[in-house]
Amino acid sequence: MSQQDHILIVDDDRDIRNLLADYLEKQGLRCTTAADGREMKAALEQHRIDLIVLDVMMPGEDGLTLCRNLRAAGGPPSNIPILMLTARGDDMDRILGLEMGADDYLTKPFVPRELYARIRAVLRRTRALPPNLDAAPPANARELRFAQWRLDTVNRHLIDTAGTVVALSGAEYRMLSIFLSHPQKVLSRDQLMELTQGREADVFDRSIDLQVSRLRQRLGDNAREPAIIKTVRNEGYVLATEVSVVAPDAS
Repeated sequence: MSQQDHILIVDDDRDIRNLLADYLEKQGLRCTTAADGREMKAALEQHRIDLIVLDVMMPGEDGLTLCRNLRAAGGPPSNIPILMLTARGDDMDRILGLEMGADDYLTKPFVPRELYARIRAVLRRTRALPPNLDAAPPANARELRFAQWRLDTVNRHLIDTAGTVVALSGAEYRMLSIFLSHPQKVLSRDQLMELTQGREADVFDRSIDLQVSRLRQRLGDNAREPAIIKTVRNEGYVLATEVSVVAPDAS
């Protein structure tokens, strides 16, 4: 992680904003703070932000709304990693945040050192692929079409040929988005682990295989002879179909 990484801290509590900014700047990061959605949008227009620390509970537009709107807006800011700050024990906020496109969450109260570690993990995860690859679909993609499926990138669900909506969990959506961003490219388990969980794969860790298995079930892909997500022996997995992008103004 570069010392010049620029973090935007969005929280209506001035003391928390200043405390976090002071600590992160001592770790070599650059910080900008915002008290609400209006200031957050202004900061995104004025600066190149590498990651947003976004509090859920704020007056006016709350963090969940800001996260959802940012992801749906299109353009470069829509792909900025987001780390949500949630209240102690509020599982629903954490679940909704991840479903709306947050990359990670941290429960209050926490120590600044933990936040710094999470920021490092999220940035490492989003940069796990080579520079010419991205972890998210194109910013202008309203819909991605592959095989007999359409992925709605705004509502984050699948649609089959009959128009039936198939819901996806946050983890399933993220995994599928990664594959659709890199069709016909082999992705190793280490790369997939970094992008989905922010850590390297342990030799005995089968979580990526389980996630791929669940995603194949969603897609109706034959586990023994998959046609969409194929296993490449000793290398990883590959999306074996072509992908077309439908922009927001397309029919």
